[in-house]
Amino acid sequence: MKNKYQKAVQDLLAPAGIKINGNQNWDIRVKNENFYKRILKDGSVGLGESYMEGWWDCKQLDEFIYRLFNADLEKKIRKNFKLKGLILKSRLFNMQSLKKSKKSISHHYDIGNELYKEMLDPLMIYSCGYWQKTNRLSQAQENKLELICRKLKLKPGERVLDIGCGWGGFAYYAAKNYEVEVVGITISEKQKKLAMERCRDLPVEIRLQDYREIDEKFDKIVSVGMLEHVGHKNYRPFMEIVKKNLKDDGLCLLHFIGGNETKYNTDPWINKYIFPEGLIPSIMQIGKALEGTLLLEDWHNFGLYYDKTLMAWYENFREAWPKLKASYNRMFFKMWEFYLCSSAASFRAKRLNLWQLVLTKREFPDMYHSVRPKNLV
Repeated sequence: MKNKYQKAVQDLLAPAGIKINGNQNWDIRVKNENFYKRILKDGSVGLGESYMEGWWDCKQLDEFIYRLFNADLEKKIRKNFKLKGLILKSRLFNMQSLKKSKKSISHHYDIGNELYKEMLDPLMIYSCGYWQKTNRLSQAQENKLELICRKLKLKPGERVLDIGCGWGGFAYYAAKNYEVEVVGITISEKQKKLAMERCRDLPVEIRLQDYREIDEKFDKIVSVGMLEHVGHKNYRPFMEIVKKNLKDDGLCLLHFIGGNETKYNTDPWINKYIFPEGLIPSIMQIGKALEGTLLLEDWHNFGLYYDKTLMAWYENFREAWPKLKASYNRMFFKMWEFYLCSSAASFRAKRLNLWQLVLTKREFPDMYHSVRPKNLV
């Protein structure tokens, strides 16, 4: 006989078309009966951790989570007072109901370059690709880099600041193909080392430096996948720093994940295991940060391309696991799998977006013409 917790979870999943121990690829197979009470009590942390610990499984994890998101279960729970009482006022995927203090893990970007080399494209671009007329991850990432360079209207000899340069993929591409000088800054030792190796023969300088320490002028400024780590209290200071370091006739491009709603905390499982202290900015937060600092010239959203990018990373990760497993345990595999699939599902359900903003100072002398290349290949 089903206990009340199992029935509650079953009823919760039904509108999403998900069955417990059903036959569809997105149905979940429960292996530990404590699963039901745990996810009702602990929300997304309980869902993710119980997956990591092997309490449940699913043939197509990304589709399962997509269906959870697409059914908008959080709102349904909010209206169901009986269920709210049963789950002790915890809500699935709602960080407000969980304790703020959570154990952190090692820094996301310093868990091993080999993992990222296997998972990403040859340039190791750890952000959304631009999948125009291609099904290859490497081409999608080159498309994205080319799109950024064209939006910035790079010219030979210009000096470019790359805030949060990662493993140097953009710096390499821009310096090689557009003959610009690039200063890339990162706060990751391992990223800096690899970026320096990659850009050794190019006019590229890689620094171990925080963006708040920059005080010099640049023709162009770019930041790819960095604003998610800045935090809501620092959005405006970030824009002010860009303004201070950008020449009057310069251009800035920001490429980052954006949310549909204003929040001040991230999902608790993501915060605990993947991106401690990360935060997805909203339109309102970015708009307030721009007031009185920079002018918005162009706003481009291609969030659905992130779903495809994350699933490409997921396939690469699974294929490379036989080589990687000597350095990571099985729980790490399950954790990383849950991270990639749940992230893909978020974009597929349009809970998250991928935004590219082009910004200028008020002194910018010309009209900016938006760039939407029909063919980047």
